[in-house]
Amino acid sequence: MEADALFKRGWSISAIARHLERDRKTVRSHLTGKRVAGVRRPAGPDPLAPFAGYVAARFVDDPHLWASALFDEVVALGYDRSYPSFARQVRVAGLRPHCEACNGVKGRESTEIDHPAGEEIQWDWFERRKAAWGQTMYVLLGTLSHSGRTRGVLAEAMDQAHLVEAMDLVLRRLGGTARVWRTDRLATVIVPGSAEVQASFAPVAKHYGAIVAPCPPRRGNRKGAVECGVKFVCGRWWRTTTASTPEEAQVSLDRFLATTGDARLRPPGRYAEPGELADGVRPVWPTVGALADAETLMALPPVPFPATVEVTRVVDDRASVAFRGNRYSLNPGMGGVEVTLRHRLGTATLEVFTPTGRLVVNHHLAPPGAGSMVRTEAHRAALEAVVLAQFSTARPCDRKANRPPGAAALAERARLLGPAGAEPAVDLAGMAEVIHLAFGATPASQEVLA
Repeated sequence: MEADALFKRGWSISAIARHLERDRKTVRSHLTGKRVAGVRRPAGPDPLAPFAGYVAARFVDDPHLWASALFDEVVALGYDRSYPSFARQVRVAGLRPHCEACNGVKGRESTEIDHPAGEEIQWDWFERRKAAWGQTMYVLLGTLSHSGRTRGVLAEAMDQAHLVEAMDLVLRRLGGTARVWRTDRLATVIVPGSAEVQASFAPVAKHYGAIVAPCPPRRGNRKGAVECGVKFVCGRWWRTTTASTPEEAQVSLDRFLATTGDARLRPPGRYAEPGELADGVRPVWPTVGALADAETLMALPPVPFPATVEVTRVVDDRASVAFRGNRYSLNPGMGGVEVTLRHRLGTATLEVFTPTGRLVVNHHLAPPGAGSMVRTEAHRAALEAVVLAQFSTARPCDRKANRPPGAAALAERARLLGPAGAEPAVDLAGMAEVIHLAFGATPASQEVLA
């Protein structure tokens, strides 16, 4: 503005440049409008321009899509700049739409809590009702409080048996268990309205040698490590996964947490003092995987806690039921019947019960997600007998042949129509006489002579 005012007063560009201690070309560019104060001129073409359409379309699909998750997608499409450059270009271009409903949401105050290595693991569920396979997806996440390493397992329900099974699978993915299990006030773990552990869950913690520590009421930040894990998994994995079955989703989640999850950076435990590092040397931030590998966890028992997982299924037309990516046979003729499947953790058997509680069959459990069809010899023989009994070697009928009504059809037709009577006799002479008397008509012979 000072250059414009001096120029309007008649100062020359050289005089203005000397007064402002600027280059004459710079002063001339501002006076002619080629440059604007505070606005940087790009050094080259915008690298985000070819991907702007895709980014805008993804924000239409999900206005709250994380920039880091979107960055992974555009990198796969050929974007060759860094994440800070990508985030800045998205912000400057204004590609993310404004969400009025979430504009007023503010974060709660929190503070750092010291977590010794290998001391605590935090648990939490999260569910998504619109999974690609048409059912609600339940995922149990376990996070080591010190390092932030997270592992997750998909479950069919959130009851206590499925919780125990999911906990065991998460612990085996982590390679051990911590001394303290931190949970919120789950009804399957904590007695509602108190801080006491459920009598049915206490043996589970004793089996693994852990202590259950519930969060205080209305203190969700007390287990902030797993809360961050839930937010991370939902934003970075669930929003972009292409899995169409629970088995595919489990494989995708394991791969994501072992690669992207463990590659996250964590601040060092102690910041360097001024002058401690050489000029130009930045402090090294460890990864989640490096911190977790240094943690010492307690060993796990060889077998999981013997809880019994129970689910209901409807028998299909092939006399089989589905259970965890495999199918198990039943007696022929049970199609459409609702049965109960029971699996005791630590065993390799699957029991099938009728609605009245009668045991139908005891199957050997196939590996989850193997796509196997498990049939007993008795079921195989019975099903083959039913199929062969319905099999015929007769020649198919000719659907275009001419087949008029047969003797039986004609006899039935005659019965329906009734007996045929004698044909009525017609007296033509009498009719002519009646017409002559009624209308005085001339006999036909006289008409011919006339």
